[in-house]
Amino acid sequence: MKKKEYIPLKDLEVYQLARELSKLAWAVYEKMNWHDKKIMGDQFISSIDSIGANVAESYGRFHYLDRVRFLYNSRGSMVEAINHWLELLLERSKINQSEYDAMKSVADKLSVKLNNYINSIYNSRENKDNE
Repeated sequence: MKKKEYIPLKDLEVYQLARELSKLAWAVYEKMNWHDKKIMGDQFISSIDSIGANVAESYGRFHYLDRVRFLYNSRGSMVEAINHWLELLLERSKINQSEYDAMKSVADKLSVKLNNYINSIYNSRENKDNE
């Protein structure tokens, strides 16, 4: 049996994209005034940071269903952050179109990678069961 290669968390593309999205979000958050941070910003940055945090937590889990559960949490946080908070920030003119576009572009890539990562975990488990 071939030994699997270990990929450090920091080298996973899905985690790198989550961190990139966090970096862009933090730049938006830092420019907000106290009131905007309290009303929207805190929830926005928490949901954004939760994406990478849940990917990291899933990475530390052994059982594949436990891993996938945290990745589903990550995906849910991304939907909250991007489809709700980011949209509201643009709608309420708290960010400009270029900030929105930059974050949306990274989020779109991350969404594909996150779904592929979830599928790969399921597929690796199915392959293991068929051995």
